[in-house]
Amino acid sequence: MQLLWLLLPLVPAVHSSPGNASDTLIWGAYRPNLYFGLRPRLPQSLMTGLMWFGTQNYHSISKTRHACDQGDGLDSYTWTTFDPRQGGVQVLKDSQNNVEITTELLKVAGGDHGGSWATRVKGRPINPEIPSRISTIFYMGLEGLGGLDMVTDEDENGIDGPVEFSGSTPDLDEFNIRIVDGPDNNAITTGAHAEDFTDRLGKSHFLGLRLNSGDVWTAKEWIMQNIIKRAGPIAETYRSLEIAPDPSFILQLSDEIYTGSNLYAVQKFFEGEFEFDVFFESGSAVQKLDASTLDQGIPAIVSSFDDRFKANFPTPSYPTSDPKELEAFTKAITSNLLGGIGYFYGTSIVDKAFAYEWDQEDELDYDDEEESEKGARLTEPRALLTATPSRSFFPRGFYWDEGFHLLHIGEWDTDLSLEILKDWIDLIDENGWVAREQILGEEARSKVPAQFQTQVPTFANPPTLTMAVTAFINRLKAQTDGPTAADLGMDFGMGGSQIPILDKSGAESDTHLSYTQGLNYLRSIYQPLKRHYDWFRRTQRGQIKQYGRKARSRTEAYRWRGRSEQHVLTSGMDDYPRGPPHAGELHLDLISWMGFFTRTMRGISEFIGETEDAASFAEIEKAIIDNIDDLHWNEEEQMYCDVGINEDDESDHVCHKGYLSLFPFMLSLLPSHSPHLGAVLDLLRDPEQLWSSYGIRSLSAAHPEFGQGENYWKGPIWVQMNYMVLSSLYKTYVAEEGPYQQRAKEIYAELRNNIVSNVFKEYQRTGYVWEQYDPTTGEGKGSHPFTGWTSLVTLILAEKY
Repeated sequence: MQLLWLLLPLVPAVHSSPGNASDTLIWGAYRPNLYFGLRPRLPQSLMTGLMWFGTQNYHSISKTRHACDQGDGLDSYTWTTFDPRQGGVQVLKDSQNNVEITTELLKVAGGDHGGSWATRVKGRPINPEIPSRISTIFYMGLEGLGGLDMVTDEDENGIDGPVEFSGSTPDLDEFNIRIVDGPDNNAITTGAHAEDFTDRLGKSHFLGLRLNSGDVWTAKEWIMQNIIKRAGPIAETYRSLEIAPDPSFILQLSDEIYTGSNLYAVQKFFEGEFEFDVFFESGSAVQKLDASTLDQGIPAIVSSFDDRFKANFPTPSYPTSDPKELEAFTKAITSNLLGGIGYFYGTSIVDKAFAYEWDQEDELDYDDEEESEKGARLTEPRALLTATPSRSFFPRGFYWDEGFHLLHIGEWDTDLSLEILKDWIDLIDENGWVAREQILGEEARSKVPAQFQTQVPTFANPPTLTMAVTAFINRLKAQTDGPTAADLGMDFGMGGSQIPILDKSGAESDTHLSYTQGLNYLRSIYQPLKRHYDWFRRTQRGQIKQYGRKARSRTEAYRWRGRSEQHVLTSGMDDYPRGPPHAGELHLDLISWMGFFTRTMRGISEFIGETEDAASFAEIEKAIIDNIDDLHWNEEEQMYCDVGINEDDESDHVCHKGYLSLFPFMLSLLPSHSPHLGAVLDLLRDPEQLWSSYGIRSLSAAHPEFGQGENYWKGPIWVQMNYMVLSSLYKTYVAEEGPYQQRAKEIYAELRNNIVSNVFKEYQRTGYVWEQYDPTTGEGKGSHPFTGWTSLVTLILAEKY
């Protein structure tokens, strides 16, 4: 403990004071689409990135690593430790190039412009018996106002020793960057024709380019182009020889800097183990950074993280698992969720007039001028701090994923979760709509097929952000003693400067939620969230009286707009079987989500003292719960179903056993004493239907479409849906007395074990957690790593629901 106290000045405090908590979040690994990329939460600013390729042959440069890509075939890449306020350690295993690269990031608070940071990149051979020859390229690019220059004197044959840059921007003010080699590196100085390249061997090579505004994200293309352009004529001179020069001697940057450069790259060549450090020092910070900063600071971060993780997410023993390995796994998936948080800024593509034919009769929310706009258009640029589902496949913000992300992030860092939530709330437009995919800017769009880039302002997504709001209210209630006398008479208006809401005083202190600031935060998001809720009720309204349907409420029925013949992307369960598209259909999952959304709005309004609103929400919530039974329960099938329109133009149930059938239960809208609960549990626990040794299947194994077509939501196991099942069991059906309480306990214990054991087993086997899992074998499927909602396994283990 004494050593930790000595190191604390080097490490940004986990529990920062209210005045500068956001400052510790300005810099971060906010380019999660890259294996390692840093940037600040500033729209146009400095961005950095790491690239590497093997020099064992000439072909390896065509597979230069930069952006996370499943096609790269890395064995794994994992943040083993990561805290967004402090930094962390990432391990990247690349067997194709026989190298394991470790990136270490240390954030150092101080000054007036977001602090400084240091990073260490080190590598070692995976197999020490065979050569490991690696070229690394670290680059930095500046967008917007400001300047960036190389301070170190240029040399046409490269640079010996550290390479230093200086720069300034309006937001970051003055700063400098130094790239320094470790003490024990082995440069590549031997190989075919080495005598022809003596002047350039063992040196750092560099490049400075002037890119257009908005193009820094394309750095890899320009850097590779420079290497290839330079290499071509040199290689040509050796064409007639039997043995070509070693690739390390030719595949080098040109050691040129162009006037007005805003992109700089520094290239190094290593044989065997290597290490180099990058130091970013803010001009307003007083602490000078060097290798000792990382030598001492990284172990301090790891120690602090481990202690805090054990306190926040205790890992129980499992008979079939090594406790240490299981804990390392849960640390890694939590760290990867946190390390997958990105900052995005840019335009979106929106088509305000698009509608499928079965949606065209609906009255749109927008005025005549907007309704008349045809075709996709770019919006004004927006900013968003958000977690991402998958760094390789979905490196952007997804509305319905984010609510699950925030449940996990909120258990680690309430302030951070609230900052992310506030960014999403700020995206709600004046009509109450927020796009389900946040594809902000050209870099984000480069990872999205064209047909999925356009967003439509009548298309919704499951309103999972309300989960994060409910979780925050529960934490606030649990960790405070309630309002003080001052609270009860105060003005609840809130300015942005009052976030964060945590009252933290000192690195070793306990964390206490401020009831006052919590109320202020909830008040600040209440009106836009209410506008969003009203948008759902207007635009996703379903029809009741038009088809003679009988229900206690004549208003509470819902259907997803924007579905196609084969998909309901807006529901989140893309290819799950539904009835034919029709203006008269009603969707069980959406009315259930609206019940949950209404319950959340009732909870907020009660908490902040909006009593009239609370009474109104209570009435709507009851009406929705009544109508779920009246409209969606099928007595013959003993299950909840969608409602469609048959060939006789009459209302009819559309019943497909699967996740859809469980929604009233998964969202705890079904009372513990409901006469339908037994049938729901029967369906859930039936191995011929939804139950498996690996988790609850998305579609019944007995369904004719099980495993067919795209097979995305037609059988595979999804962790977030199993989390919802476990959460409802734990918090409602196990906790409350009722005729099925004992059965709920048994199902809960078995399902929890099945989910944890399988995801852990597949992680050990493959090095990754996956988007979904095979319903018959348990094997990981889909994109990987998928450390978005699959990381909920940490919460399942710790029973944080």
